[in-house]
Amino acid sequence: MKRVRINAGTIGLVFRKGDYNRVITQGTYWLGWNERITIYDLSKPFTAPVALEILLKDKTLEDMLHVIEVKDNEIVLVYENGNFKSVFPAGRYMLWKGLFTYKFTRVDLNKIYITEKIEKSLFSNYALRNYIRTFEVAAYEKAVLIVDDVYSKTLDSGTYRFWKNDTTIKIAKVDLRQLQLEVAGQELLTKDKAAIRINFDVQYKVVDIEKALLDNKDYSRQLYIAMQLALRAFVGNYTLDELLERKENMATAILESTKNQVNKLGVKVLNCGIRDIILTGDMKEIMNQVLIAQKKAQANTITRREETASTRSLLNTAKLMEDNVMLYKLKEMEYVEKIADKIGEITVSGNDGVIKQLKDIFSTNK
Repeated sequence: MKRVRINAGTIGLVFRKGDYNRVITQGTYWLGWNERITIYDLSKPFTAPVALEILLKDKTLEDMLHVIEVKDNEIVLVYENGNFKSVFPAGRYMLWKGLFTYKFTRVDLNKIYITEKIEKSLFSNYALRNYIRTFEVAAYEKAVLIVDDVYSKTLDSGTYRFWKNDTTIKIAKVDLRQLQLEVAGQELLTKDKAAIRINFDVQYKVVDIEKALLDNKDYSRQLYIAMQLALRAFVGNYTLDELLERKENMATAILESTKNQVNKLGVKVLNCGIRDIILTGDMKEIMNQVLIAQKKAQANTITRREETASTRSLLNTAKLMEDNVMLYKLKEMEYVEKIADKIGEITVSGNDGVIKQLKDIFSTNK
């Protein structure tokens, strides 16, 4: 015989001749010579020394254990005294009752949506995050959810989490802000075969996410091509001079011609317009020469117009002076004043009066 002591927080399994015999709890016991005891800590998971099915035949021992069977494609979240403890993957687990209060949340990983009541703070826990797929949709975005290559639904901005399994999940996102598209450096020929380069800007927004992502592949690239072809068609219908005269109407015409294509892409063009038109090669030199010639012709016209006006003014003045002696004298005095401003010194000699000498100097016989 031997005496054993089972302390608080522990438990003992007694085996006789190698076979399980009974369970003993806190207290002092006497064991026979053919008996041995294995003591377990109630705060730690229980590992069966023999087949669990043998031990569970003892109703007393069975009532003292939580036996958690976790199937394939399942996990169990374990809470100890109200706090998250760990995750049990597929397998069999035993925990002692009595010392701690346990709660178990079973999760079926065959589904993708997280319907269980789980605190958000746990999703970043290392033990749990390996079983979760996380997708972020920004505040200025929308997204489509595709499950096993089949459209499921449209997602607004937010954080989305799904259980990780063999089901494929894809998120395709779209920026809902105003977007900029540049159709730059387009080498185009006008109706009269003039080579020009045009830079064209387009501002647009995605208004139908399903059309943009599900009905079209690379909607922004398709919008670029639609604008490029419309621009080419417009330029090809006019000569260079006509095009330069109509450049303010180009945006409206292109917007109208691409309306149906743009709607099919699920986008809305808010504004478009020419940033610049660049003449290439010799065409630039030729246009510069034409411009210089035009400006010279305009200058000559203005010069002739001013000369004609000046001559007409002189003629009118002469006619007035011919008919009015006083006006003639006033004109003389005006000229004398102008001449006197340029004379530094006048010498008057002889016996004649000063007035008579000045008259002889500045006046001419009519």
